Amino acid sequence: MAPVTGSRAPRLAVIVLVIVAGASLCAAWAGRHAQLLAQNEEAARSNGQLALYANSLHTLIERYRTLPAVLALDPQLQQSLQGPIDPATQNMLNRKLERINAAARSSTLELLDHQGLAVAASNWRLPTSYVGHNYAFRPYFSQSVSQGSGRFYAVGVTSGIPGYFLSSAIKDARDGFLGAMVVKLELPELEQEWAQGPDTLLVSDARGVVFIANRPGWRYRTLHPLSEADRAELQRTRQYHDQALQPLDHQVLGNLDGAARHVRVNGPQGTADYLWASLPMASEGWTLHLLKPPMASTEDSRNAALAAAGLWLSLVFGGLWLNQRRRLAALRQRGREQLESLVRARTRELRDAQEGLVQAAKLAALGQMSAALAHEISQPLTAQRMQLASLRLLLDQDRIDAARQALAPLEQMLVRMAALTTHLKTFARKSPAGVRERVDLAQVLDQALQLLETPLHTAGVRLQLQVRRPAYVRGDVIRLEQVLINLLRNALDAMTGVPAKDMHISLQLHGEQWQLDIADSGGGIASEHLEHLFDPFFTTKPIGEGLGLGLAVSLAIAHEHGGQLSAENLAHGARFTLALPIDTEPA
Repeated sequence: MAPVTGSRAPRLAVIVLVIVAGASLCAAWAGRHAQLLAQNEEAARSNGQLALYANSLHTLIERYRTLPAVLALDPQLQQSLQGPIDPATQNMLNRKLERINAAARSSTLELLDHQGLAVAASNWRLPTSYVGHNYAFRPYFSQSVSQGSGRFYAVGVTSGIPGYFLSSAIKDARDGFLGAMVVKLELPELEQEWAQGPDTLLVSDARGVVFIANRPGWRYRTLHPLSEADRAELQRTRQYHDQALQPLDHQVLGNLDGAARHVRVNGPQGTADYLWASLPMASEGWTLHLLKPPMASTEDSRNAALAAAGLWLSLVFGGLWLNQRRRLAALRQRGREQLESLVRARTRELRDAQEGLVQAAKLAALGQMSAALAHEISQPLTAQRMQLASLRLLLDQDRIDAARQALAPLEQMLVRMAALTTHLKTFARKSPAGVRERVDLAQVLDQALQLLETPLHTAGVRLQLQVRRPAYVRGDVIRLEQVLINLLRNALDAMTGVPAKDMHISLQLHGEQWQLDIADSGGGIASEHLEHLFDPFFTTKPIGEGLGLGLAVSLAIAHEHGGQLSAENLAHGARFTLALPIDTEPA
């Protein structure tokens, strides 16, 4: 080939520059468009997360909203406010509110007279007791006087601890105002629960002041400038006491779908970009905010950029090829066929790969959800059919009371199935870890045996129990019960056709773990099946009688709880062992 000389060199340089510049612009535009689509999808997911967080906060408040109204009807409190309160009466009221507060698990209860003076409080033993302080300046007191009830979030002027105050007026027989009953809710546990997730959660009041935050340094920041009237009102009500309200410096970079925004925040951890979604809580006059780091979407953006650059290059080279065909008639047909063949092959490969990935993802998601749902509810449905058969017999015998008692397990199973479907709906969420509470494994075993009482009795199984109580573990009672039902059902199925059906269940403490053994007198487990026993979709049952997911799901649940699930053969039958760590936290 002849060297490029003369006027051809600048022309070729310009062509190369145009090609490179066009490819870069197309790649940048496509990458940005793909990133915007990913951010809009993340914004939609953020709105769903906000609804869940708002519901948890609303549920917590609603749990205590009626408490002051109920206590306001107490004749003893009403009578005490109708005259001077001597030390003996005050001591009686203090102790009464202390007991009620402990039973209700609220933060503080206080009794105010008609002038706003705290005459009794549940924290009367503490140095920060409310007794003797006047709170007539608080809006919840004036609201109780004028409207009968009040609510107000503020920092305690006595204790310095923020909380949500709910109040209700106490009136005499003639509807005269005697005072107010006030309950204070402190929300540190809610903030700690929210802090487990990777995102930043904020709650602001109607003035834009952040008063709840799951990250240090974000509380008592203002989202927009306060007017002089707002500052005067905050000073009068002492809502945030002596907290310095500093502005939260932020800049909106762009709007996304669902009222979400791309925001740059100069916050406590420095300058960072966030996907900022907000949800008003109309009942409280608050706004809940969710700040998530924007998705990098590197792979999607890169693929889109490469596709756009490839399209641009295809167009450019196509044009060059059309220009070249006029000059190279002899090579025109061969060059065109080669290029078209390459484009078709690459396009077909990309299309096939993309369709295969999409189809695989769809089938995987569909299989997981449908198979898990079918397996998780099949056993409760079977138990319900058995219970209904028993109910028909009882009704035929006019044993109405016995039938009514038999309805209770049905209702419990329906509640359990509803909780189960809730787990399945929330399984795919990024949410924080599932429910973890103090659970007595012995009681979970009792519930599982109760569900299988009829099939065990019908099969003639002789049950031997060695259960140590209580056996506290930390976990999800619904999931643990499902594991035990799976293991008991497998043991029952293994003894089909065996004359002597013996099942031995042992729950004992071994070191730092509770060990639950379920042994049967069946035919045991074939040696070639042992290593595949916990594989998904592996089953030795006939087609239509099992999905092969019971032990796989049970093993996953055991691992989620920090435990182990194993199986071994015995001289006669097999034994499954579930080991879970003991719960060392106080109840």
